[in-house]
Parts: sequence; structure tokens; C-alpha cells
Amino acid sequence: MLVIPAIDLKDGQAVRLFKGDYQQKTVYSDHPEELAQTFEEAGAKFLHVVDLDGAKDGQAKNLETIKKIRKQTSMKIELGGGIRDLKTVQLYLEEVGIDRVILGTAALEDPEFLKTALKRYGSEKIVVGVDVKNGFVSTAGWLETSQTPYLEFIQFLEKIGVQYIVATDISKDGTLMGPNFDMYDQIAKTSSIQFVVSGGIKDFDNIKKVAEKGYYACIVGKAYYEKKVDLKETIQCLQNV
Repeated sequence: MLVIPAIDLKDGQAVRLFKGDYQQKTVYSDHPEELAQTFEEAGAKFLHVVDLDGAKDGQAKNLETIKKIRKQTSMKIELGGGIRDLKTVQLYLEEVGIDRVILGTAALEDPEFLKTALKRYGSEKIVVGVDVKNGFVSTAGWLETSQTPYLEFIQFLEKIGVQYIVATDISKDGTLMGPNFDMYDQIAKTSSIQFVVSGGIKDFDNIKKVAEKGYYACIVGKAYYEKKVDLKETIQCLQNV
């Protein structure tokens, strides 16, 4: 199982939001690229980066900071937030050197764009973020909620060739309350898609449970920043489980 540390960017800083609320943020670093180095030194193979400003506004707002992170680490990077057209996909994958991009709002609202991106870049580089609020898919940096049930959306994604998703229960994100394992069990029962558990991880036992269930990966964010998880120790124990 992959243990993937997360860096959420807002105004060039590494922050964490509480349940996706832009008004409830905690700043953890003014130099996110240095955080990335720390994660790599701990043994992480993949880094999860989200442009929160981009997610809200649909533009590459933290591009310069993302470039710095890319230059400072040899980890593979998955990046989400505001990627809503092929020009931005091309920018990140071909020019910046991001390993895979996460499409969220655009994947739901413009499925033809998603299909085109998949055809051009392949399912290893095009990941979909499935952000769930009260059972429905959320968009626009979690500020809007659609009428699409998350399981229905995931089944559609699998049908068109998506192999990887990042699934987040927004009500758990940044809370240190533990993931919504009921939601992930439902995904596993109804789909063979590979998913990243995102939101709510509070301690090593949570991460171990994800590994024991045989899920593809989990994201560790606030639990690391609040020193609830020793990333190096966790990766040594679970990275290859």
C-alpha cells in the first residue's frame, strides 16, 4: 500500500482546511518545497499536492510554488485543484513534469474533456477526485454539491476507463476523526477501481486498517502535521503491505 503525504497550497503556503472550509485554515509552512524534501527523506514515493486556490477559481494559482516543489523532489507527484481544460493538463504533465493530475469538477461537468484527457495521456496520468458530501459528488473546491450520487459517478468512471480515483469524505477531511470506512467498503463492493483513501486519517491504526483491507493507498495530511503519525516509521511498516 502507498502512504501518500499531502501538501495543500493556499497563497503559496502549505495549509490544512477543516472540512474544506476556506475560513478555517491552519498554516504549516511558508516553504512547501522544504516539506516535500522532508517527506522524501521519510521514504515517501508519492506526494499529493492540491492547489486550493485553483480548486476554487479554476486557475493555476499556485503554479510557481508547484514548480519549486517539482524541482526539490524526485518523488512522483499527483496534483489536483482547478485543472479544467487540456491546456492546464498539458502544462502540468508536459512542462512542469507532474506525474499525474487529478480532475475533479471538470470530470463531473465535462465528461468529454475527461475522455479526451484519458485518450491522450492514459489512465496512469489522469486520476479523478471524487469528493463526497452527504452521499453526493461535490465540486468547485467543495463549495458546491451536485445531484450525482458518488457510487453512480464511480461506476461511470470505471466504465470509461479511469483506473485511479482519490475518494474523500468532506465531512471527515482535516478532522482527525478517522476515515469513513463504510464509504470505502461500498466503493470496493461495487467497483474494481483503485482508490486512494483521503480524509480523516488520525493515527497509525487507521493507516494499518486501510492496508489490511487491501486498498491501493491512503493520504496522510493533518495527522502528520499535528504529529499524530510518524511518517518514516509508518512507511517502513506499511509501504509494501
